[in-house]
Amino acid sequence: MTRAPDSLDAVLSSHLAAWPGPATAGLVARRPDDGRPEVVAVSGPVEEAFDWASVTKLLVSLASLVAVEEGTVGYEDQAGPPGSTFAHLLAHASGLPFEGDQPLAAPGRRRIYSNTGIELAAAHLGSSAGMPFAEYLSGGVLEPLGMGKTILDGSPAHGARGSLADLLLLAGELLGPTLVSPATLRVATTVAWPGLNGVVPGFGRQSPCDWGLGPEIRNHKSPHWTGKTNSPATFGHFGQSGSFLWVDPAAGLAVAALSGAEFGPWAKEGWPAFSDAVLAAFAAPGDKGAAG
Repeated sequence: MTRAPDSLDAVLSSHLAAWPGPATAGLVARRPDDGRPEVVAVSGPVEEAFDWASVTKLLVSLASLVAVEEGTVGYEDQAGPPGSTFAHLLAHASGLPFEGDQPLAAPGRRRIYSNTGIELAAAHLGSSAGMPFAEYLSGGVLEPLGMGKTILDGSPAHGARGSLADLLLLAGELLGPTLVSPATLRVATTVAWPGLNGVVPGFGRQSPCDWGLGPEIRNHKSPHWTGKTNSPATFGHFGQSGSFLWVDPAAGLAVAALSGAEFGPWAKEGWPAFSDAVLAAFAAPGDKGAAG
């Protein structure tokens, strides 16, 4: 790991100290010479396992992109309720509720955040591949990225558990993909079914509530769990376990955090401030060169 500038070290340590419970966070940045992602700063226990909660959905998204590229599944595959496709499920646009199999709307009409939709997407992928989804995830994503301390135990919507070191490997892949082409990743991080309104859990109704094929896309949502200075292209996910991962392509930076404290008011206040402080420190004169 390249040594981080003191300003970034101070930002990480000071903000994490104010969060409840044990916490750890890290930054991945593109190297200025060749653009390759590299970890530039960490604070807290790097190898300790934490629950990822809904950050798990980013693993489902990446596994899905791998499966699409190899021809195992297609975005237009029929999956979920009548009229829904594999892409609808990934983008929370299938009409399914948060939990349950009875649609609340026709596909493509509303952005309804749905754990069931992600679970059905994972099940469709596993069925198409002829193996349990967890097995496909391990062989297609976790093993190639070296994420040896991450396991999926339970729901593909929220059942992953792993270390910050592994989450930063995922962050690096989402910042500079190696398992899929940059064009494929752009499809997943472009708004699917633009203009749909919906709710970001914990942050209220958003009009529009933009989402890609798995990752949430910041655009101009307010309030939001990322910083006010994050670019509209920022994408990622947060979880009720106090975890998050965002990637800001404009800044060339990804930030991940894991916590032993459940999501609550502390996160709604602390995460945006933390993100803005990281972006400010990273953009300060001399700091962008720290990744090189």
